[in-house]
Amino acid sequence: MNTKEKLTFAVEIGETMLKNGGEVYRVEETILRILHTLNIIECDVYVLSNGIFASAHESKEDACSIIRNCTLGAMNLGKIAQLNQLSRQLEAGVIDEQQALKILEEVKKKEDIPILFLMIACGLGCGSFTYIFGGTVLDAFFSFIVGFILEVFLSRKMQSKFIKQIFGSAMVTLCAITLSKLIFKNLNTDKIIIGCIMPLVPGIAFTTAIRDLFHGDYLSGTIHLLDAILTGLCIAAGVGSMMMLWRAL
Repeated sequence: MNTKEKLTFAVEIGETMLKNGGEVYRVEETILRILHTLNIIECDVYVLSNGIFASAHESKEDACSIIRNCTLGAMNLGKIAQLNQLSRQLEAGVIDEQQALKILEEVKKKEDIPILFLMIACGLGCGSFTYIFGGTVLDAFFSFIVGFILEVFLSRKMQSKFIKQIFGSAMVTLCAITLSKLIFKNLNTDKIIIGCIMPLVPGIAFTTAIRDLFHGDYLSGTIHLLDAILTGLCIAAGVGSMMMLWRAL
């Protein structure tokens, strides 16, 4: 591979990691590790939460630069782990450039987790959280059903993530109130709501923000932290508005 192909290969790995929720410092380290392994020592890499800027051999004839805009997609920590392992295997000489290219294409083409599996996992998570927070077995059972429905809603593609968070939390609250007030009088509404909004809580975004801040990536850390705070406010708005509407009715 020439310089441009090497830089493109390294940036594509970083882009895939960043889109799947990778931390800024990890993406930057991975790109630099790959470039040094491919004998590109003179290089600069700057990674933000939604973009990558990379250049190589600026003082030579084969100088090139790449800019990528990376919009955050669905979190997939499995892809991050695979690409992280790829960079280390390439550095150790376990695989060559052609094998690394093949692995990268396989990771990029890897299908997402089946929706049925996600629905069952979301239901089990909601039921477990409801029970952990003091709900009964019956509360956990109905939380499983509500979580199952919630994942169906979350799997739909929408323009705004924040609109999805507001309507998702509102739907969860409506289902919990309907079950506990109109159908089964002995259910704990608050426990069901708390357990079922847990899949909406931006835990990974908040953790990534703290790790970025600790590593000195203040801009990316602030962006992730703001995203987590806004998501939390959207969840509160969805739950609060539905409870106020119910009381008014």
